[in-house]
Amino acid sequence: MSPSTPAPLRAPSSSRFYAAAWRWHFYAGLFVVPFLTVLAVTGLVMVYFTGFQSRLGNLVYVQPQNTTQTVTAQAKAVFAQFPQAKLQEYIAPKSPELAAWFILAQGDRTEVVAVDPYTATVITSVDKNSTGFAWARKIHRNLLLGDTGRRIMEVAAGLGIVMIVTGLYLFWPRNGSGWAQALLPEWRATGRRWWKSLHTSLGFWLSLVLFSFLLTGMSWTEVWGGKFVQPWGTFPAAKWDAVPTSDLTHASLNTAGIRDVPWGLEQTPLPQSGSDTGVPGVAAGEPVNLDGVAALAHRLGFAGQFHINVPQDEKGVYTLSADTMSGDLTNPFKDRTVHVDRYTGRVLAQAAFADYSVVAKGMAIGIALHQGDIGLWSAWTNVLLCLAVVLLCVSGIVMWWVRRPKGSGRLVAPGVPAQAPLWKGGALVMVITGLAFPLAGGVLLVVVLLDWLLISRVPALKNALS
Repeated sequence: MSPSTPAPLRAPSSSRFYAAAWRWHFYAGLFVVPFLTVLAVTGLVMVYFTGFQSRLGNLVYVQPQNTTQTVTAQAKAVFAQFPQAKLQEYIAPKSPELAAWFILAQGDRTEVVAVDPYTATVITSVDKNSTGFAWARKIHRNLLLGDTGRRIMEVAAGLGIVMIVTGLYLFWPRNGSGWAQALLPEWRATGRRWWKSLHTSLGFWLSLVLFSFLLTGMSWTEVWGGKFVQPWGTFPAAKWDAVPTSDLTHASLNTAGIRDVPWGLEQTPLPQSGSDTGVPGVAAGEPVNLDGVAALAHRLGFAGQFHINVPQDEKGVYTLSADTMSGDLTNPFKDRTVHVDRYTGRVLAQAAFADYSVVAKGMAIGIALHQGDIGLWSAWTNVLLCLAVVLLCVSGIVMWWVRRPKGSGRLVAPGVPAQAPLWKGGALVMVITGLAFPLAGGVLLVVVLLDWLLISRVPALKNALS
């Protein structure tokens, strides 16, 4: 190069990093936005049921009377209509004007039956796996694609966190701009500037909430949740001294379409019936059946809605529970699970919020907020948040669409300055994401390798994806 030849311009390192962050934000958003929209819309449907109706469908009302029929009398009315069914669970009414529910295994169906507790009359029944809540939850969880869908949603959640982090970096006030521009839209702006302003302010306000939603949602995922975080945060059955445990875990208490068991207990083994362990439970002279266990529940302080899971085999136990995960309570600090020997009526083991690990406590609170289970205020808040997330996704799409040259078939991804060390920024994002969220990290690794080995070497592909 001669002295008269000007040196190539090189963007400052901060500008190059900003460009790299923008490019990662764009590509993460390209993948995440469709799934984030699905999560928000199905979340709205689920909040309708968890916050304003019930997970089993619309609320079923009854006329309160002075006395109620015994639980076994109500169960007999159920079996009169479903003689071949097997009882799995009884759910006490949340308030005096609501029906009780019985959950039955009926062939290939899980039948949910509403019963008037005052007259022991069957009111209605529904397939638990086909309720509005169950369908919304299946789409929310796996897009109706089974294991493949669960993994796609896990990748989307992991990349969603990448999108949040890069978005905060991009729109953080700098170069003399104030917080007002980040927190409030420019109401007088027009066109793309208006949409960018709206996207920025929505993103700032939603970032922490959306991060917690994605994180608590990922606690249920197959890889990150099921194989890493949940085993680490699970309640240890070893705390139940000398109580024999089953090969089954608490997750076996979940019935079709809905996960009722608290996150911190799902992988904990269940106790077994048939030993001399435990402390006095069902009172002497009372039968060890639904009536005796329901009476024990009231003596232990269970009130309103609570669950009694009945033994499914000769070693099974009665399980009493009330928690926010099931929509029984509006206060996760009062979560409680009690196991009762089916033969002796003795209390074999208990677990309450205070017994959870730090991680399980955080998840109990986080999931309750995620589902809108902490009273009407949290349900309405979730409605607004889901609508805001949809608007955030729409504003991002509109910004991209307005920026594209008319008639262009290109993605028009954000450009990068010459000699920008994109691979370093990409590698850093990939390593951090891979360590935190393995499936999302694996996808990022594939993208980086494709970019390096194929896209950057084929001009037509490079032009179409830039």
